[in-house]
Amino acid sequence: MSNNQYPEFVPVESNWNPDTVTVQAGRPSKVVGAPMNTPIALSSTYVHTTDLGYGRDGNLSWGALEEALGQLDGGIATTFSSGLSAATAIADLIPPGGTMVVPTSAYYGVKNIFARLESHERLTVRLIDGDNTDATIAALEGADAVWMESISNPTLVVSDIPVIVKAAKKRNILTIVDSTFATPLRQRPLDFGADIVLQSVTKFLGGHSDLLLGAVICKSNPHAQFMIKHRHDFGAIPGALDAYLALRGLRTLAVRLDRSESNALELAKRLKNHPKIKKVNYPALPDDSQQEKAKRVLPNGCGGMLSFEIDTTPERTDQILESLKVITHATSLGGVESLIERRTRYEAEREAGVPMTLCRFSVGIENVEDLWSDLESAISKVLD
Repeated sequence: MSNNQYPEFVPVESNWNPDTVTVQAGRPSKVVGAPMNTPIALSSTYVHTTDLGYGRDGNLSWGALEEALGQLDGGIATTFSSGLSAATAIADLIPPGGTMVVPTSAYYGVKNIFARLESHERLTVRLIDGDNTDATIAALEGADAVWMESISNPTLVVSDIPVIVKAAKKRNILTIVDSTFATPLRQRPLDFGADIVLQSVTKFLGGHSDLLLGAVICKSNPHAQFMIKHRHDFGAIPGALDAYLALRGLRTLAVRLDRSESNALELAKRLKNHPKIKKVNYPALPDDSQQEKAKRVLPNGCGGMLSFEIDTTPERTDQILESLKVITHATSLGGVESLIERRTRYEAEREAGVPMTLCRFSVGIENVEDLWSDLESAISKVLD
């Protein structure tokens, strides 16, 4: 559902499957002469009188994307200039002096936001083991909000969202889920009772490594209105071209994600049996520590992200990654191309206890045999 007043979009039927919604939602109504795609609205001001007056008030391109994202996640979507600007807006929901429960395995960029607010005595952060549901629930006492990740970045820990949300609701605690790795096609946290979902649209939703965008999808209208006002007042607005590209990328999310996930599972199985690999993190693996939770909260699949530890030094791990030819040694994830990096190149990941040779692998849609040959050759070249 869109949070602004725009021309009518194609109505989404309640019996449509999510992969159909990715293709149909956010398109102009099918009237004679209508374009198939919502045009790019390149304007910073609008003729009076309308709900739109200035560029920070809204944009037709955002509106179309928000309509589609809201329909997919089952709430009211507000888009932002980046995932971190969206997370910053969510953090502002915590009352002054409030307490936020955050897993140590959460994305370090988000933890940096909370750490900065804590250093300014704006809120208190309780760091917990995201893999320990009982400890998470215990940490909810006296808290104001809990942050969860459907699948954590980069260790692939699966949050038991239904259980944690149920416990949080009993304590009247705000529940927030970063569902970037899962996407709405693998999990809809609002259906589990969560209040707010964060999506880094830059990643799988956009899918082509060509834009920066974030989105907050709220269950309640008051939370959605807060997001709109925060975006307006702080100016964290998305670009019209970025919104257009994100919506175009969304159209192929279902087929991209299916291929990426299929590749990821196959590569995870092969890496598991490789003599130079110490550990593989992929929740769909039969013996993965996260599999039981994943079956319950991610029944449609675990997506296209995996991570693994190489049995060598950090320096030689970097040599392996730098010698890859098909897979790109780079930051980010969720694009059609495969990307990989050693996460402890960042100090924040080292401080969080991420293993020194852990490689986060965003598996793309290339031929799986080419990906495997590239990985195996690079490992052999450096370690044999």
